[in-house]
Amino acid sequence: MTPGDVLWMFFLFSALQPVLKQRFLEASRQRLIASIERRRSSRVILLVHRQETMSILGFPVFRYIDVNDSEEVLRAIHLTDPAVPLDIVLHTPGGLVLASLQIARAIHKHQGKVTAFVPHYAMSGGTLIALAAKEIVMSEYAVLGPVDPQLGQYPAASILKAVAKKPAAEVDDQTLILADQAEKAMSQVRESVRELLADKCPQEKAEELARLLSEGTWTHDHPITYETAKSFGLPVRSDIPAEFLDLMNLYPQPVRRQPTVEYLPEPRRFKGVREPQD
Repeated sequence: MTPGDVLWMFFLFSALQPVLKQRFLEASRQRLIASIERRRSSRVILLVHRQETMSILGFPVFRYIDVNDSEEVLRAIHLTDPAVPLDIVLHTPGGLVLASLQIARAIHKHQGKVTAFVPHYAMSGGTLIALAAKEIVMSEYAVLGPVDPQLGQYPAASILKAVAKKPAAEVDDQTLILADQAEKAMSQVRESVRELLADKCPQEKAEELARLLSEGTWTHDHPITYETAKSFGLPVRSDIPAEFLDLMNLYPQPVRRQPTVEYLPEPRRFKGVREPQD
């Protein structure tokens, strides 16, 4: 084999390596999903969003819940017998209210038990979907988030508060229209949350939580921990099975040129205190 052939083989392998790695990850995910479904006699659906990097230009692309996601989830539900339990795994920063509500209402109406698994975080629209489930299973450090609607770059609640502080004569028409849309958006989301919680808690509690989560009580990225969610009276547990955490390892974040977190990927068990060696 000539040096030219070796160089050609090297470039060919370099080009195929990402494709082969992706195929291996996909096959590993399918095997683990099938294993979970057999053990739990359920349909497993994953809604996972990662920050992706364009392969040529190298700039980040942020993923979120969109109508394509809702179409895919609804298709999976349609392929599932109504009596079969659903296990939906959520790892998302949120996204479109329309798409999130479509998914939430579909799983809320499903006859079989629906369990939402949150390995790390399910914010905004992800929380809206989790609220529709019969039970939410979080890892110890996982978080949910408020579901207050956002209009462009501004929270709807903040728009209304800003307008309320000024005389109407000092507010331009465009801002007044934006405030009108903000009020409608908050009312719609509040009513949707109340609808999703109606079968999980008394009416007064459902209305209280709907207002708390949708009316800008906190900033939109405020983390709602397992302990906080439990204090709200939500049906949450913190004993997430290890296999759902293993699933997330098969959805790796695209590697940056220089990793920001590094460790030896093996369990470390406590074996007693030993004096450090020089």
